Order: sequence, then structure tokens, then C-alpha cells
Amino acid sequence: MGQKVNAHGFRLGVNKGWNSVWYAPKDQYADLLLEDVKVREFIREKLQNAGVDTVKIKRSMNRITIEVTVARPGVVIGRGGASIEDLKKKVSRMVKGDVDLKIFEAKRPETLARLIAENVKNQVARRIVPKYAMSREIENARNSGQVKGIRIWVSGRIKGAEIARTEKSQWGSIPLQTLRADIDYAFTEAQVPNAGKHGIKVWVYTGEKMGIEDSE
Repeated sequence: MGQKVNAHGFRLGVNKGWNSVWYAPKDQYADLLLEDVKVREFIREKLQNAGVDTVKIKRSMNRITIEVTVARPGVVIGRGGASIEDLKKKVSRMVKGDVDLKIFEAKRPETLARLIAENVKNQVARRIVPKYAMSREIENARNSGQVKGIRIWVSGRIKGAEIARTEKSQWGSIPLQTLRADIDYAFTEAQVPNAGKHGIKVWVYTGEKMGIEDSE
């Protein structure tokens, strides 16, 4: 069996940056890492309707800057900025130090692997046939004109079958072994009624990038 390496981790330092930017002594590292994981999970859960792509956490001495990229920033900010202030207060209780929460709008959400995976997840959870959900997302990505290749896999007891299998859809090229290729990758899980969990993987190839600055 071919073992697939994480496309994002494989390109760290080449054309992908880190989602957590900070330094910590050995005795604090594990605690801060766990804090990052909990903050990310909390923000993704709270802003589910906004379409969260990335959550970047930057730490300085007594300040934590959280940069959240979403497809629908209006949902996050709320009327008069009430929603974002409420979220900021809740995140402040989870971490030590002052929290600076920044919201950015995702450019071309139909080309981002995380948002494509979430769209497929929501459709599969509503019992829509995975093949149909995948073809719809691939068509949207193709129509954007920014994508050179896209691949989507849905694994699990599809249509409630006794034996799990993997449905695969692809358009264009996905050069996974080319380090200079800018490949966006995402994985998520969907809970499907009477069919257990389905794993969803998405790879999106948007061309070649030589530096981290180009991909930011």
C-alpha cells in the first residue's frame, strides 16, 4: 500500500509557512502546543457557519495574536462587532496573556481545500451521495480558473454498505512529489446517519510557488 505524506507538512519551509509562530522553553512547549490545539478546535466549532480556512497563532511575551481566515467574515463580526468581542472574551479565558483577534476574508473560497472538505462533509452528513457532492465541488473549483488540479477522496461505509470503500474523484494534475508545487491539503470527518464516520481528503493544486512569501 502506498503511504501518503501530509502535503502541507512535506512543504513546510519550502512554500508553506507554519500555523503556529512562537518559541518556548522545553518545559512550557507541550502546554502551549496543547493550548494552540484547543484554541483552534474551539474557533472552528464556534465559527462553523463562517467557513474557517486557517487559524494562525502568533505569540510574543504577553500577547497572543490569532489570525482567522474565513469565507464569510460578516458572520464572525456580527452586528456592531458584538460577535467578535464575545469570541475574543471566550478565547481570553482559555489562554494566558492579552488576545488580539484578527479576521481576514478568504480570497477564492472555492479553491481552498479546507472549505471544499467542509462543504463535502456537510453534504455527506445530509445523506447526499458522495460522488455527486464531489463532482459539484470539483466543478466549482474548475470554474474559478485558478485551479490546475483537484482530487477528493471520501472513505467509509458509503450508502450504508457493510464494507467500507473509498470513492475517488479527480480533475487535472496533482504533482504530490514536486516540492515547488503549491498543494493545499485538508482532512475532515463526517458523521453520517446509519453509516458511521466518513473520512474526507482534499488536494488542490494551484501552480508552482518557490517561496513562502508567495503563498501567504
